[in-house]
Amino acid sequence: MSPADAKDSPLPRGFRPLIMRLHFYAGILVAPFLLIATISGGLYAIAPTIEQFVYSDYLHVDSAGPALPVAEQIRAARKERPDLTVAAVRPATDPGETSWVLFTDPSLGESERLAVFVDPATAHPVGELVVYGSSGALPMRTWIGDLHRNLHLGEPGRMYSELAASWLWVIAIGGVYLWAARYRTMRARGTATARLWTLDRVSQDRNRTVSWHGVAGLWIAAGLVFLSATGLTWSTYAGQHVSDLRSSLSWTTPTIIKALGNTPASAPAGDHGGHEMTLAAERAVNIIAANVGHMDSVLALARENGITGKVEASIPSTTDTAFTVAQIRQPWVMANNSIAIDGTTGTVTDTLWFADWPLAAKLSAWGIQAHMGILFGLANQLALAVLAVALVSVIVRGYILWWRRRPTRNPLRPVGRPPARGAWRHIHPGAPVAVVSGAVVVGWFVPLLGLSLLAFLLVDGVLGTRQTPIFSRVVSSLRRLK
Repeated sequence: MSPADAKDSPLPRGFRPLIMRLHFYAGILVAPFLLIATISGGLYAIAPTIEQFVYSDYLHVDSAGPALPVAEQIRAARKERPDLTVAAVRPATDPGETSWVLFTDPSLGESERLAVFVDPATAHPVGELVVYGSSGALPMRTWIGDLHRNLHLGEPGRMYSELAASWLWVIAIGGVYLWAARYRTMRARGTATARLWTLDRVSQDRNRTVSWHGVAGLWIAAGLVFLSATGLTWSTYAGQHVSDLRSSLSWTTPTIIKALGNTPASAPAGDHGGHEMTLAAERAVNIIAANVGHMDSVLALARENGITGKVEASIPSTTDTAFTVAQIRQPWVMANNSIAIDGTTGTVTDTLWFADWPLAAKLSAWGIQAHMGILFGLANQLALAVLAVALVSVIVRGYILWWRRRPTRNPLRPVGRPPARGAWRHIHPGAPVAVVSGAVVVGWFVPLLGLSLLAFLLVDGVLGTRQTPIFSRVVSSLRRLK
């Protein structure tokens, strides 16, 4: 068959027309959300490195000499903020670093704590900042993270990021299929400029834009699927389904046991409720003060049991709670172990080794750390930044292709038209059943994907009615009446 015959031949029987139409609508309607998530996500990925410079005065000191006892550092921080309850400490491990003494603050948001940074050599506080989550994100990274997560709109805003993550893998896989199909067609026609993995530098204008859109999309597709999968684990609706699935398969992340089992009996409040509450608060303060004195021995015992490197040690406020010392997520640290210790007796009450986690829990932890740019340090951050830049270029060129597709002589169609209708006619008669069944299952597991897909179908149906002869006759009649 000659190239001319191939050009005039009907569309091949297969899924290409259907996937093309889906890719078009998803790209046009979901891409704005993807663009915001991509830019904010790229900034978040490199934020751990940037904040080392932005907050250098808090994180680094010039003092030399051995570190003072951690208990002394904590006491210095408590004098700085006597109005708050100390909750944990992250002792400095390298020369020139500060120790973080973490306080609970009722005025802060969920997962936020106040950190007082202390010079370990002098026990002198150098400043305080709000930190977020177990990763210890400082204000700049927290702000970028909230933009990426919910556009600073709170819980309702999380729907934007979940919608973007829900469609990202569909757009990526569909794009790979379409690009590979286009390459095979061009090879069959004997087109000299056919390229799969490399950019077509010979063609100009639209063909060159198509080449960049396809080649760049192909190179980053695996990374996009990874970001989509790991991002959905944090989402509201799909994330809950992921959690339920992991629970049913016993793939959940295990937790260390903190309870000591020596809870003292408490007297009923009766008419002296306020007095009892005051006594309870004083008792908690005394318990914390006593536990601060145990901190250095607790940390030493944790190190003896293999909990080394950068750690966070909790400070119990009750006598029935153990100290917990957990390794912090750090670059190139593939295991995060933790230990529970009775500070009064100096005995280990529980240990939780990463090696004993279920495989799915390990993969989830690694995936989340890689998604955040933590797992492999600067290399991880640079890879995510490059991925973000590439995805932005793919999205922008997709919109350029859509704009150039518009008919310049038809004022009634100011934008590019979608691919040809009738995709279902080009697949096997039994395929629609499989496609619809698969869409229902995926739409249930990823609800925002399912709901938005229904919306796309409605939009497509409305656009389809405008192309029917009846609609055209009605429009013509209305114009004649004018």
